[in-house]
Amino acid sequence: TILPLLVALSLGAVAVPAAAHDLHINTDQCNYSTDYDVFVTHAGVRFEREDGTPSKVFMHDGQLRIDGRNVTVSDADARSLREYETQVRTALPEIAGIAHEGVDIGFSALTKVAATFASNGSERDNLMDRLNRKHADALRRIDETLGHGEWRHDAIEDAVKDTVEDAVPELVSTVAAGAVKAALSGDEAQVAALQARADSLDKSIDREVDARADKLTVRAEGLCKRFAAMDDMQKQWQFRLANGTPLELLHWDKSHNHHKHAHKDDVATSR
Repeated sequence: TILPLLVALSLGAVAVPAAAHDLHINTDQCNYSTDYDVFVTHAGVRFEREDGTPSKVFMHDGQLRIDGRNVTVSDADARSLREYETQVRTALPEIAGIAHEGVDIGFSALTKVAATFASNGSERDNLMDRLNRKHADALRRIDETLGHGEWRHDAIEDAVKDTVEDAVPELVSTVAAGAVKAALSGDEAQVAALQARADSLDKSIDREVDARADKLTVRAEGLCKRFAAMDDMQKQWQFRLANGTPLELLHWDKSHNHHKHAHKDDVATSR
């Protein structure tokens, strides 16, 4: 929903904050969203959506076009549009960085689990190889979208599901197999050793994840301030859509459910 994000990505028993989802920044005090896919190029910034009108908004250097029609704007609005465009351009790289770090945190936790519970060197090497490939694929998909100035609603969510979340069941199976094997052996020392490894791993992951997630939260809160400033800008725009409503590219989502706002008869006019 808007330019990312801070949501919790559940990784089996490991909860890792900071996965990008739906161009959506969601902290305790920040929940901005956009209904549009966003494309940033040298020629300008495009906002596009399939449902609702306007469906296409383009801005560059103070000029505005909505659904293919040029919109006359005041000098003040032109200055504001230039600043809005600049804010979008600088926000996307920061969003990409947050997405990168979120994925890195998740895979760091997963690789620690694999290294701790793999039953032998061969199994560990195979698991680590698959995790490394999934990790690289997730980062590549972020780079191919956000890294190239494109935000599409489901792109990062799909990347997480296809890579991070997809790796969890295999690791759960590995951990469960080790626990079952230890239990069936009847060797209390082996069971105790497995439990000690699990406890140590849990503390280690908590320390690493908490420290990195706290830093990521600070970055997300910085984005929230940027979005609040952008929201203030759009509320000050003097031009109006044909039905008299303001153009809203960004909104505060009180429901936390990414509700779409469909506007009717929204061809822009100048007020």
